[in-house]
Amino acid sequence: MNSMCKKIQLIQLYCAVCYIYNSITARNCQRLSNNFCPKFSDEECITIYLWGIANQKYEVKACYDFINDYWEGWFPDLPTYQNFNRRICNLSDIFRVIASVLITESGIEPSIIDYLHDSMPIIVANEKRSGSAKTASEICNKGYCASKKMYYYGVKVHAIAQKQYSALPLLFAAWISPAAEADLTSAKENLDFIKDINFFGDKAFIDKKWKAELATRGVSLVTPSKLYRGQTELKPGDTFLNSVISSIRQPIESLFSWIHDKTKIQHASKVRSTNGLFAFIFARIASLFLF
Repeated sequence: MNSMCKKIQLIQLYCAVCYIYNSITARNCQRLSNNFCPKFSDEECITIYLWGIANQKYEVKACYDFINDYWEGWFPDLPTYQNFNRRICNLSDIFRVIASVLITESGIEPSIIDYLHDSMPIIVANEKRSGSAKTASEICNKGYCASKKMYYYGVKVHAIAQKQYSALPLLFAAWISPAAEADLTSAKENLDFIKDINFFGDKAFIDKKWKAELATRGVSLVTPSKLYRGQTELKPGDTFLNSVISSIRQPIESLFSWIHDKTKIQHASKVRSTNGLFAFIFARIASLFLF
């Protein structure tokens, strides 16, 4: 029965990928080479990678070996690993579009106006190698993760999620920034579309000018209080406010923890290119919605 369920899930995944690819993505990502219709299709390549992640195969090589060992008959034109890996990198833009489409259709409830923001590190090189790493240098750099109390080389995934009571928040938007870029700077560049919501951020979002700008769009920015120069401790009312805001924002931390548990998204040490990093991140986000 378990084997039959797996087969049904794989068929459903392939059909979903074909639908999204052909109805949305392919219009903007047409092949222009002579090999515009390869025997091993883009849809098959995408399906294999997502199916591997769903089955806890977190590296491209592990996904490839998993299919080669157990599902080879389903993909008779499976190329060599080197060609498969190259195809995954070349399809990075499509993984981004698929993830974006799935997030858009995730079932956001219009009546709920409370939204949470946070970011998590994607570690391409750990602390020891953070000063010398060069992988995907177009987007990666060295930054500091306060929650892990460590320096690392890589990027950050930012997310806005709609608060759901007694459940994990629903992902509403996600984007990437270099590890060293301030959350506030990144938010100003990427959140010009939000309106008419309550927006809960951390202390990094304390900015009177931006708060006033958001207010013109009906966005109420809620942040904790922080110590200013000359202060040694917060007022009792501010301490209580910070505790309340922290409890409201806690679910998005749980969301990030759940995403990492399911996909190991924070461990990107095997990535070797910018396209590979984009495929790594957005394929994992897409897999969560598809399964």
